Amino acid sequence: MTTRTERLDGLPFTRKHRKLLLGSGVGWALDAMDVGLISFVMAALAVHWSLSPTELSWVGSIGFVGMAIGAALGGLLADKIGRRQVFAATLLVYGLATGAAALSTGIAMLIVLRFIVGLGLGAELPVASTLVSEFAPRRIRGRVVVILEGFWAVGWIMAALIGYFVVPVGDDGWRWALAIGIIPAAYALVVRFGLPESVRYLESTGRVDEAERIVRDYEASAGVEPPAAPSTAAPAHAGADGAASVATGAALASPAEPAEPAESIWSARLRKRTAALWIVWFGINFSYYGAFIWLPSLLVSQGFDLVKSFGYTLIITLAQLPGYAVAAWLIEIWGRRVTLAVFLTGSAVAAGLFGLADSPATIIAAGMALSFFNLGAWGALYAIGPELYPTSTRGSGTGAAAAFGRIASIIAPLLVPLLLDLGDTVMVFGVFAAAFVVAALAAFTLPERKGVALEDT
Repeated sequence: MTTRTERLDGLPFTRKHRKLLLGSGVGWALDAMDVGLISFVMAALAVHWSLSPTELSWVGSIGFVGMAIGAALGGLLADKIGRRQVFAATLLVYGLATGAAALSTGIAMLIVLRFIVGLGLGAELPVASTLVSEFAPRRIRGRVVVILEGFWAVGWIMAALIGYFVVPVGDDGWRWALAIGIIPAAYALVVRFGLPESVRYLESTGRVDEAERIVRDYEASAGVEPPAAPSTAAPAHAGADGAASVATGAALASPAEPAEPAESIWSARLRKRTAALWIVWFGINFSYYGAFIWLPSLLVSQGFDLVKSFGYTLIITLAQLPGYAVAAWLIEIWGRRVTLAVFLTGSAVAAGLFGLADSPATIIAAGMALSFFNLGAWGALYAIGPELYPTSTRGSGTGAAAAFGRIASIIAPLLVPLLLDLGDTVMVFGVFAAAFVVAALAAFTLPERKGVALEDT
C-alpha cells in the first residue's frame, strides 16, 4: 500500500509546492531582514548614543541568546503542536517585539526587546525548513530547501537597503528602520490560514483524514489521480490513532495502542550525525554572525563614514544571491555533504582574505566572496538537517542543532572587541576562518541523503 508520504515524494513540483515555498520564504526573508537590520542599528547607535564596543556587542549578541532558547523550544513545540502553528506564532512574536524596539528609550530597553525578538526568530527558522522539506518532492528536496534558504539573502538585502536609505537620514533613522520590522506580525495571519500543516505530523497525531485531504489537494494540483484505496499507513511511532487498516476499500481506525516513544537524537544510531551537525552549526554561526553583525561597525572603525560603510555592506550582501543559486544547483549534483563542505572551505579562504584586505576594492571583493560561499553553505546546511532525523524527532533534532549553533552566535559578537584589542581585523577573520575549517571537516562525516526518502520512523 502506497503511503501518503510516498505519494507526496513522487509528485512533480506544482503550484501548491510553489505557494508553500513562497509563503515560507517570505517569512524567512522577514527573519533575515530583522537580523540584518541590527548590524546597521549598531553602527548608528555607536554614533548617536556614543555606545562602547562592549555595549554594542551586547546589543548584537542578546538577540542570539533568545534565538538559542527559541530554536530549542520551537523545535520541540513543532513536534508537539504542529509546524504551521509554531511558524505563525514566531512571526507574531518577533514582529511585535521589533516594532516595540523602535520605541526604546535606552540600551536596557533595547536589549530586553532584542531578546524577545530572538525568541521568535530562533523558533521560526528550523520549523520553516522542516515544513518545506516534508512537502518537497524527493528528487528535488535538497534544492527546494536551498531555495527557501535563498530567501535569507533577499531579506538581508532588504535590510541593507533600509540601512543605506533609512538609517542615515537622521538621529531617529534607526527607529524608523526597526519600525518596518513589524511587518512579520501581520504576515503571521497569512501563514496561519494560507499554508498547510505537515502531513507527517498530522499522521503522527492521528489526524489522518486531514492528512489525506492535503495529499489529495497536492495530487489534484499535479493532475494525479489518488489511489483507488486511500493511503492508510501512518508512521509506526504514531500508535493506533495515527494508523488505519483497509476493509472493503475503506479506512477504519485501528484499536487504541500506546504510542512508541520518539527516538532520541543521541541514540546509538543518530548520535554521530547529531554531533557532527552540531559542530557545523556552531562553526557556521560563529563565523557568519561574528563577521556580518559587526561588518558595518568595523568599516566605520576603519575610517569610512556611515553612508559609505553601509554602501559597501550593501554591495557585499548582493553576492549572497548567486551563492544560494549555485548551492541549489550543486546540491542535487554533488550531494548535500560535499556541497556543504566545499562552501565551508571557500568561506574559510574568503574570511582569511577579508582580514588581509586593505583597500575598498579588496574589501568589497573579499567580502563578496565571503557572502557567496558562506550563504551557499547555509543553504546546504538547512537542506541536510531535516533529512538526518525521523518524523518524530525532525523538528526537535533540527531545532536542537540550531540552538547549539546560536551559542556561537552569542559568543562571536562579544568576542570581536576582544580580538580587536589583541590584534586587528587579521586576528578577527583568522579566527573566523579557523571555525569554518573545523565546520568543513565535520560536514564530511555527515551521511549523504541525496535521493533518500525522509524517515517516518
